[in-house]
Amino acid sequence: MVKFLEALVFKTRALILAGLAVFTVICGYSAVQLSLDAGFDKQLPNGHEYIQTFQEYREKLFGSNRIIVVLEAKEGSIWNKEFFQTYKNLTDDIFFLPGVARHTVTSLWTPNTRYLEITEEGIRADDVIGGTVTAETMTEDDLGNIENNVIRGGFVGRLVAEDFTAAMITAELLEYNPQTQKKLDYFDLAAKLEKEIRAKYEVEGGDYNVRIIGFAKLIGDIADGAQTVVIFFIAAFILTVLSVYLYSRSAILTFLPLFCSLTSLVWQFGILHFLGYGLDPLAILVPFLVFAIGVSHGVQQINLITAEISRGANAEEAARSSFSGLLIPGSMALVTDLVGFGTLYMIEIQMIQELAITASIGVALKIITNLLMLPILASYFTFDEGFADRVARAREFRMKIMNVLGNIANPKTAVVTFLISVTLFVVAVIESQNRHVGALHPGSPELKDDARYNVDSNVIAGKFALGLNLLTVVVETPSEACIKYPYMEYLNRFSWYMQNVDGVSLVLSLPYAAKNSSSGWNEGNLKWRALPRNQFALVQAVGPVPPSSGLLNQDCSVLSQLIFLEDSKATTIETAVEAVEQYRADNPLEGVTIRLASGNMGVQAAVNDAIEEAELPMILWVYVAIVALVILTYRDWRATVACTVPLTFATFFGYWFMEILQIGLTVATLPVIVLAVGLGVDYAFYIYNRVQFHLAEGFNVTDAYKQTLHETGMAVVFTAITMAIGVSTWTFSPLKFQADMGLLLTFMFMTNMIMAITTLPSIAVILDMLFPRKKPVKAPSGALAH
Repeated sequence: MVKFLEALVFKTRALILAGLAVFTVICGYSAVQLSLDAGFDKQLPNGHEYIQTFQEYREKLFGSNRIIVVLEAKEGSIWNKEFFQTYKNLTDDIFFLPGVARHTVTSLWTPNTRYLEITEEGIRADDVIGGTVTAETMTEDDLGNIENNVIRGGFVGRLVAEDFTAAMITAELLEYNPQTQKKLDYFDLAAKLEKEIRAKYEVEGGDYNVRIIGFAKLIGDIADGAQTVVIFFIAAFILTVLSVYLYSRSAILTFLPLFCSLTSLVWQFGILHFLGYGLDPLAILVPFLVFAIGVSHGVQQINLITAEISRGANAEEAARSSFSGLLIPGSMALVTDLVGFGTLYMIEIQMIQELAITASIGVALKIITNLLMLPILASYFTFDEGFADRVARAREFRMKIMNVLGNIANPKTAVVTFLISVTLFVVAVIESQNRHVGALHPGSPELKDDARYNVDSNVIAGKFALGLNLLTVVVETPSEACIKYPYMEYLNRFSWYMQNVDGVSLVLSLPYAAKNSSSGWNEGNLKWRALPRNQFALVQAVGPVPPSSGLLNQDCSVLSQLIFLEDSKATTIETAVEAVEQYRADNPLEGVTIRLASGNMGVQAAVNDAIEEAELPMILWVYVAIVALVILTYRDWRATVACTVPLTFATFFGYWFMEILQIGLTVATLPVIVLAVGLGVDYAFYIYNRVQFHLAEGFNVTDAYKQTLHETGMAVVFTAITMAIGVSTWTFSPLKFQADMGLLLTFMFMTNMIMAITTLPSIAVILDMLFPRKKPVKAPSGALAH
């Protein structure tokens, strides 16, 4: 089959290249129209229980997709006319931002901010800032009244900082504009928040700081940082050019793998736009990772071509030999990569599914560019007479290195190497048990600690009890439960239970509001701060709390618990969620259903669950693909063990590495682990393919491995180093998730290569010692002698 394909391809090579050229022009036109695309709903694992709750009550409960803007006085307190004038203007500007649900805008200036006052006639509700007060005519008496209203209304820590140095504005965002029905442009909104809000009110030498947090601002900051990926791509490209030239000693052979990988990048972008997809800022590195994969497989082609030319073959003969020799192992490696990316689609999060599609398209195209296009192009070039001599001298030096590495396959050395690997593996398994799913640090895990967004998050968390980290628990009850003592007391105990959970900063609930109201009806006496058992008194206590508070609905069949967390770390969210689950399991009440969860922390909890649940099945599917391909190709169980065990070792070393560097398993890092498994076995395929061939020639395992290192060992080592150097430039990214991906990929590329070079032959030798082969080995399809 391979020989037939070789004859067919090289007979029609001009026609194939012409067709690929036309396809490149078409895709290039489409590629230039590709743009960044982000959305809040793309982050949601839609099949998850929490997201079903969130979607069901989305229009009734808020807090999942909001922006928070805080005006902070650099000196002094907020109780002065100048601050409130600025605060009023800022509130108005937020009100008119695109995508803002205007009825949800909340600040001291908005009419939905009201306080309760006890008078001789009962409880009176009024605006915190009265309707007759304006920013221009505000007096000292007005400021005094506002301060009293803020304190009496319980807005300290909620809309006003606990140290009275800042005031907050909150607003919910709509995913679609109800008038135009167009999707909200988060990048445009983020730009407006920066240019029209922060730049206007936070001027150099001015009196105020403006703190802005929320998904819209976060995704804008990520997009701004992601644009630097072009710089890192250029740096990686230059390093790759130098590396490939150093290896090939030919400008032509340096040009070919890079040109083919760039061409597939154009195809990939063009097809994505044609299918209606954009590039998510969190997945913007994936196409460039696929580019690096293409270069790595291209180096294998260059390695065989240079080997053939050094033996006296012409360009076409060398290209034919490369095509035939690498068609099988190259296809196996790329198919495994494809399965690795494809398994990401198992996670029901649109953003990750789009990432899976993006990466799968890129890898599938590599089969064409690397295994077909590259050798065809190489067959058209000629090489000067001195090239063979240069290559021969370079290969002579490399063979000395490979001769030393080949000693690993000696039986005694193999046993020692295997024992060292197993010992490290056991340690890695133990240490990796402590790793976490989700963010491990406060603030946004996608940004570095000193990023402005995280600085703002920490300041807001320090000054306000009410922040962005909201976990909303939906409690479904019988109608009119809010005026029935057993239900209210049940929820009161639940609120108290959650208030005392580690990581919870504040709990807002109807029972808490009713107890304060009850005290107010009794001259503010603290002894009366309890739930009235009398139904009429309970009606009186609950009456002042409006449905717009989010604590109840019109018929009191939904009574929510608003739980504000200290931070968004995975451990904090997990502790709060487990507490809710424990309470509802230990305290069932007929007619009451406690449902998790809405709020942005509820969404994050669902994302963490989806990642944790999908990780093992995804890894297993990749292993199933690897085992199937190895058995189909080599028909030998020893090959399966030799290829998969080193990969397993490297995977757990990666988990250990994540624990050491405190990198959580997130939407950004999960693809890296899955990809590392798919990519890591590539080295094993290229090595074992040649080992199997030499076993078929009659070599024992030790000699077969030594001969394999002479032929492909240096290419494997060089490929891993080249890819590691390329992705290592990402560690300098201003985005933490890109830096983490760079560190993790660099580590995984090198670790998988080391495992393939050391542990694979040691396992093969030990297996051959324990289970001697009874009949000659059959050469793998497509393997050619060189």
